[in-house]
Amino acid sequence: MNSEYLILFFLLGVILVGGAIVFSMFVSPKSTNAVKSLPYECGIPVKSEAWIQFNVGYYLFAIIYLVFDVETVFVFPWGVVMRDLGIIAFVEILIFFFILVLGLLYAWRKGALKWV
Repeated sequence: MNSEYLILFFLLGVILVGGAIVFSMFVSPKSTNAVKSLPYECGIPVKSEAWIQFNVGYYLFAIIYLVFDVETVFVFPWGVVMRDLGIIAFVEILIFFFILVLGLLYAWRKGALKWV
């Protein structure tokens, strides 16, 4: 009984998504203007090739940002229920912060935070 619902759900999803794609191909406006097909970034025309090498510092900075962004996602719920969890949870979050600070110091020492 459950497998029929699963197959029906899958087929319905494929039909709806495929129908939306086909519908948008017929309804969407078409433009043959060559200027509209040119790449741009933030409204500024591109002055060089798209296949240029970027500084690895941008990627390192983004990864560090993501680490601390995810940290915020974990710390907020912990802060809400801190009183119910007791002293053990407090010690665990201190260990968590200590590990994050060690990672930040390592990245800082390696020069990953220099925006040059």
